[in-house]
Amino acid sequence: MMISRRGFLGGVVVLTVGVGGLASLRSAQSQTASSDGTLTPHEALAAIAAGDIILIDIRRPDEWRATGIADGAVPIDMRREDFVEAVRAARPDPSVAIALICARGVRSRRTFNALQDAGIPNIIDVPEGMLGSRAGPGWIASDLPMVDWVDPA
Repeated sequence: MMISRRGFLGGVVVLTVGVGGLASLRSAQSQTASSDGTLTPHEALAAIAAGDIILIDIRRPDEWRATGIADGAVPIDMRREDFVEAVRAARPDPSVAIALICARGVRSRRTFNALQDAGIPNIIDVPEGMLGSRAGPGWIASDLPMVDWVDPA
């Protein structure tokens, strides 16, 4: 199967998926996680929409309050003592990849490695982060959909 980025449609990556459809797309994403292990924010948005990833925002609550979170993201503070268990609970289907995003890609890469070491498979990093990095402009500057975060406490 071949996946090729064709362009953008309304801010969403348009992918051409060959024979095999969604199952092959999931397989290709698993291969991405094991080889390069990264997605751009646009690719992450498309994968969220397709149900192929769960995006976990690992920043702190004060950061979520200041900027909001990516639409479709699950906020789980990486400093939680039960972080690994919370990540496992956020993914009821282990075949769905987990993509991690932080502010600028540093914490997500470190957490990517820690989750792999904890035996959690199919992890992907979004190295641009929410605010941008050397990898690219980030989720917010790419004008991707955001939602306000409200403290549940």
